[in-house]
This record gives sequence, structure tokens and C-alpha cells, in this order.
Amino acid sequence: MQVAIFGTTLYAGVMAALLAECGHQVYWCAAGQNLSHQPHYFQDESVNHLLKQQLKSGFLSFCEFVDLPLDMDVYLLSLRPTQEQLGLDILAQLQQRPIIHPKLMINASTLGLHGTQKFEQILADDDWVYLPDTIQEGNALLSLTQAKQLIVGCEQDLARLKIKELLRPLFPLEQNYLFMPILDAEFAKLSISGMLATRISYINDLAVVAEKLGIDIEYVRQGMGADSRIGLSYLSPGTGFGGENFSHDILTLANTVAHTGVKSQLLAQVWEINQQQKELLFRKLWNYFHGDLSGKTVAIWGAAFKENTSRVQHSPIHIMLEALWAQGVTVQLHDPQALAEIEAIYGTRADLIYCTDQYQAAQNADALCLLTAWKQYWSPDYQRLLQQMQHPLILDGRNIYNPSYVKAQGFAYTGVGR
Repeated sequence: MQVAIFGTTLYAGVMAALLAECGHQVYWCAAGQNLSHQPHYFQDESVNHLLKQQLKSGFLSFCEFVDLPLDMDVYLLSLRPTQEQLGLDILAQLQQRPIIHPKLMINASTLGLHGTQKFEQILADDDWVYLPDTIQEGNALLSLTQAKQLIVGCEQDLARLKIKELLRPLFPLEQNYLFMPILDAEFAKLSISGMLATRISYINDLAVVAEKLGIDIEYVRQGMGADSRIGLSYLSPGTGFGGENFSHDILTLANTVAHTGVKSQLLAQVWEINQQQKELLFRKLWNYFHGDLSGKTVAIWGAAFKENTSRVQHSPIHIMLEALWAQGVTVQLHDPQALAEIEAIYGTRADLIYCTDQYQAAQNADALCLLTAWKQYWSPDYQRLLQQMQHPLILDGRNIYNPSYVKAQGFAYTGVGR
């Protein structure tokens, strides 16, 4: 099939790479952004590698909208929550082109409820399908290709036939597809995010109680995960979840529930717990120094909302920075990939020092706060840190360290629920 993909999301990149690998002719049109100069567009190296392979094979090419051939079989839109108007503009332009309809139109954008319906109103004669973006950053390819079932919002028999043919090389079995009405699929996608967020906030809530009782939440987490009905997925305490799409889904779902008049406080509490959790390390730091933080220097390892991405939307770093600055603290920040994103937001300022080396960030620091569980942070040189830091305090916001070992190295240590 001839496939046109619009958008610069990770999902767009994954679909472009996988569909091209399956032999489809894919044209990636990034809606005004020239991707031809960015073959390594994502932080996920496995996606970049596959994209590079398919560019060389000729099955994938980048193009501007005006250069997009007219004989496309499939149009896929994968846009961010803030790009709904961009999607409407793209479809309006497609409406003006001399295209023979119907075409298979796939909405894989994170827009919330009725997003597909808004798109369909512009090109009502086409076959519309909704594919929820449920891939995981840092594990993008496998999270899609190893899915046991795909949720597909589809209400037309012809559209169902076309989407199965498009994805047949990846998902050849009938049981690979879970077809349902489009609105139901959109709500299912939001509900999945809501359930995952609930698990995260639940374990964070338990961590607060465990810490007060002198219980190590890590043992509790492992015990819960050993139960086959629960498992360990999304059950790690920390400084809260973030990410543009994930956070957008939670807020959208909470607002949707509220507007129905249903008296459900769960999602509001899930979000509130998460926001409070982002302040956790600051509160621990405040208590440790008895509220006397003025003039101190704090090292922070990690700014991205999770490892293996440069994105910082709804990351705990923002609340942490604002709280520290309000107390007159200078922050020395390191992140392997997200420093440029932070600098684009906060610019140059005397109380924020961007460090390209993680140990540089710890120089003369009164405390080291870990916010993102990058692998390079897991096994630090403790003796080097001990020599560099003004005060040997480690605040572990992701529970990646062994408290007993860290304390044996001469540090004061505090984690989440430990």
C-alpha cells in the first residue's frame, strides 16, 4: 500500500519504520517540518536505526505536503494533544486535492474523546479508523510489535478490511484485533492511562504510610508484584509520573468523568497524589536542613520525565526547580538528553547551572537529588561523590540505590517509602 504519515510523534516514527519494513511505500510528511534533515529524530536508538534502514531501502521517504503523491491508499495522522488544529488544517488541504475517495484514514493522535469525529467531519466520505497510541518511550518497537491485541476503533466493514490488510505483516491473526466503535476505543485508551496512573499513585500513597511505619516499600512492592493478579508493571514508587500524552489522558479522563455528573473522586485524587509526589524530595530536603536552604547548592540528576527520552513535559523537575529557587537554592543540573529542553524553557540564569557531566553537577553540592532513573546513574563512584560534595546527602527519588550500601559509603540517604 501507499501510506502517508503526518506528525512528528514517536508513534509516527514507529509506524513509518515498521510499515516500510513490511514492504509498504511510506511517505512521512511531518506537517510543515522538514524531516529530511533529521534522520535521527528520536532518542530511541532502535527506532532511529530502523528508520535509517528503511530510508536506504527506498520504502520510506520524507516529503513536503505539496510533494505528496495523489495515489495514496492510507493517510495516518499521529499528532500531539496540542495539535488538533494542525490536524484539521491537514485534512482541509487534503480535501482540496484531486484525490479519488474513499481512502483509509487513520487517526492515531492523542486528542481525547470525539477527536476522530472532528476529523471525520471534514472528509466524511473516507473510511475512518482510530488506533490508540499506547507505545512506551524507551521500548517503542517492542511495545507495539509484541502487543497481544490491538484496540481498533472502526465502524465500517470496508475500513476493517483495509486496516487488517495494512497491518497483516505485523498482526496476521484475527485474534490480534479488538474491534469496537471509535468513541469506545478513544475512551478505552484514556481508561488504560487512568489505570496505569492509579497504580503509580497507589504505590506512592502506600510509600508515604510505609515510611511512617518504618517499613521498606520495596519489600511491599515485590510482595505485591509476586501476586499474579497484580504484577510489577507501573508499581514503582517515585517522584510522580509525567509526559505530555500520559498526563493529557489523565486530565481528559478526569474532566470527562466530572462533566457526566458522576460523583467519582478517584481520578482527581490520583492526579493530586501525583502532583504532591513531585514535591516529595523538596520536602525531604527541607526537613533534613530544618528549613534552612538559603544559599545552598543542590545537584539534580535527571530532568526528563522518564529515562530514554529528552521530553520534560509534566516532569517533576519543574516543581522541584521552582521550590528550590523560592528558597534561594542554586541548582546544578545534569541529564544525558534533556538539558536543551530545560534551557529552552528556563534560559540562562545564575541559579541554574547546566552540567554536561554528572559529577560536575555534584561539585560542592549540599545534596544530590535523583529524579530520573537513567542507567548511568545506577552505579555512581561514591568515593568521588564523597570528595566532591559539600555535604554527603543523597535523595533517591526513584529508589534505584541500596540504602544500606549507600549509608556504608558515608552518605546520609533517603528514598521514597524507605
